[in-house]
Amino acid sequence: MLGDVLLLEETHRAAASQILEVALAKMKVTNHKYVIAVSGESGTGKSEIAHCLSELFKEQGLKAKILHSDNCYKTTPHERHAWRQAHGVKSIGYTEYNWDKIEENIEDFRQGREAKMPCVDRLTDQDDILLTHFKNIDVLILEGLYAIKSDMVDLRVFIEITYQETKKAQLKRGKEVMNEWREKELAREQEVVQSLKELANYLITRDFKLVAAK
Repeated sequence: MLGDVLLLEETHRAAASQILEVALAKMKVTNHKYVIAVSGESGTGKSEIAHCLSELFKEQGLKAKILHSDNCYKTTPHERHAWRQAHGVKSIGYTEYNWDKIEENIEDFRQGREAKMPCVDRLTDQDDILLTHFKNIDVLILEGLYAIKSDMVDLRVFIEITYQETKKAQLKRGKEVMNEWREKELAREQEVVQSLKELANYLITRDFKLVAAK
C-alpha cells in the first residue's frame, strides 16, 4: 500500500537471501515466468522480506515486481472496519480478497502484458490503479496474509513468527491502533493464516532461517 512504513532489518535481508538461493535454483528448471508467495501473520515482516528479495534479484540482473495482496481486498481500508463488524469476526479471512484480480495480475505477468494493478493509498483511503507492464519483469513476488493460497504460485514461503511477537514493531510502524476489536481481528487472522501453513514449501523460522517444510 502507498503510505506503508517499512522497517528493514538485516534479518529480513538474510531471510530474503535464502529465498533467493532456492528460487534461482528452481527457476533454472522452470519453463515459465516465476511467482513467489510470502505469507505470515500481521506485522511479521512479509513486506520487508519481499522488498529485500526484489533488491537481491536486481543485484542478480533480474527484475522482480511485488504484488501486495493488501491492495486486493474487496473493501477499502475505510470500509473494512464497519463491514467486518456488521458481518462478524468469522467473516475475516481469505474470502475478503478479490482473488479474481490477484490471479488476473499473475496471468498478466506470465503473459508479459500491460496490467492494471490495485494500489490502495493509506493516507487517503482511496483505491488507486497502478498501470504497469510485465514485459521485462522476470519474477513476481506476491506477499500478504493469505498469499500462498493461490494455486498459480511456484514457491510458497510461510513466516512462522506470530503477531503477538511483533506488537512493538507494529506500534512503531504506526500501523496498528490496538483495542478489543482489533485484538479479535488479529486472533481471527491468525487462525486463518495458520490454517494455510500446510501449503508452504519453505518456512521462515523465528530466527529468520529458511527451512524446507515437512
